[in-house]
Amino acid sequence: MKLFESIQLGKLQLKNHMVMAPMTRSRAVENNTPNELMATYYGQRAGAGLIITEGTSPSPNGIGYPRIPAMYNQHHVDGWKLVTKEVHDKGSKIFLQLMHCGRVAHHLNLPDGAKVLAPSAIIAEGQMFTDAEGMKENDLPEEMTTNEVEEAITEYVDAAKLAIEAGFDGVEIHGANGYLVEQFLNPNSNYRKDDFGGSIHTRSKFLLDIVEQTIEAIGAEKVGVRLSPNGAFNDMSAYPEMEETYDYLSKELNKLGVGYIHLLDHSAMGSTPLPQNVLENIRENYEGTLILCGNFDKESAEKALEENTADLIAFGKTYIANPDLEERFKADAKLNQPDMDTFYTPGEKGYTDYPFMK
Repeated sequence: MKLFESIQLGKLQLKNHMVMAPMTRSRAVENNTPNELMATYYGQRAGAGLIITEGTSPSPNGIGYPRIPAMYNQHHVDGWKLVTKEVHDKGSKIFLQLMHCGRVAHHLNLPDGAKVLAPSAIIAEGQMFTDAEGMKENDLPEEMTTNEVEEAITEYVDAAKLAIEAGFDGVEIHGANGYLVEQFLNPNSNYRKDDFGGSIHTRSKFLLDIVEQTIEAIGAEKVGVRLSPNGAFNDMSAYPEMEETYDYLSKELNKLGVGYIHLLDHSAMGSTPLPQNVLENIRENYEGTLILCGNFDKESAEKALEENTADLIAFGKTYIANPDLEERFKADAKLNQPDMDTFYTPGEKGYTDYPFMK
């Protein structure tokens, strides 16, 4: 099967066409620093050709959730080195996903001195769990000054440099799921009047500036971008220019030569589906590696690869519950079912204790 064949991603040779999707797991319990438990978790799943880590904040201001990892100091670098070594020793490749939560946040989850920032002072409807006080409404964010926008771009670039220092093969810029990058892209969360708001081109500037400067810092083949066109996660609402926005972005990302585009379809979670015409348009505009994610099983993944709809297929919750997913696929073995109650809880339970195939 094509799913199990090796494939070239830039200068990297991946051992198969399977990607472990980025998934928040909230196990960085000490100062948002990765640890041995996280290294075990990722190492267990190194049968994937490519692992993309959970969302990792490039800034103290970007830590919206409790216990998510970060990448902005040497402690974070040293913690992530445990992970990259474990994954590389088992023959897989690994990218660090950079995720600034923006307005999807509560101040109780932020380090001292950090603040909840967003393109505009528009609250994200919904609640956020805090270790200190349980569920809370998302905070009303402060609108970023133009200088703060520029500083945030620099934080992404600096985090990418630290990722390479920590041994990662590259970084993925998280432009999906309603976090800071998508908050800039969507006119319903971006009312800005400066160079980072208004038209499709100016709302896209934040992402494209991050990508361009990160490419200058670490190389185009080491930079991927995740997008979720039409996604409604984290209070993202539909807008008339959606298709035109992603048409423009895919063309610009193609010009920049990014290593891959990673498209997410949320429909399996009850959200809006990725429109087929948008997928086809991006596939036509972008000449590089395209990763698709969204409720794939072995058969549907193989079909997408054979039909050239995508070059790589990412699996999410099935990798949480099945550390040996590729072996189970090969053997047509029964899959473990994920325990959603332990997705975001600290400790080994529901994290590193899922059984391997006998």
